[in-house]
Amino acid sequence: MQELRLKRIKFSKEADSWLRVLKSRTGITPNILCRLAFCLSLEEPRIPSGDKYLEDSDREINRFTLLGEYDALFVALLRQRVANDGGGKSDLDRLFRAHVHRGILLLAARLKHLGDLGDDLMRGAVSNS
Repeated sequence: MQELRLKRIKFSKEADSWLRVLKSRTGITPNILCRLAFCLSLEEPRIPSGDKYLEDSDREINRFTLLGEYDALFVALLRQRVANDGGGKSDLDRLFRAHVHRGILLLAARLKHLGDLGDDLMRGAVSNS
């Protein structure tokens, strides 16, 4: 299987905006928010479209800042998801970025304040309060 080669991830203006909002709601840094977002997206049944998310903002996060010491774990999670989706010649860089972006949008809909973090968030059962 292909390697995850990206060194930096560039964001869409929409994702950048939501990361700012989520940081102000929770105080959680964007790299940690992206980790949560990635995991939320992996739980979604459909494969995210890499073409849907533009790279039109100035925000970039380097891979080490984004994944830190858990880099191998996140790559393994992505590979497992690709295998579950039928494998093939998937572009891991594109898929990783698409999962982060889709996850940011999911997180924005579910995380209204720091208290929403917990089991309910990861199951998508947070109420719209």
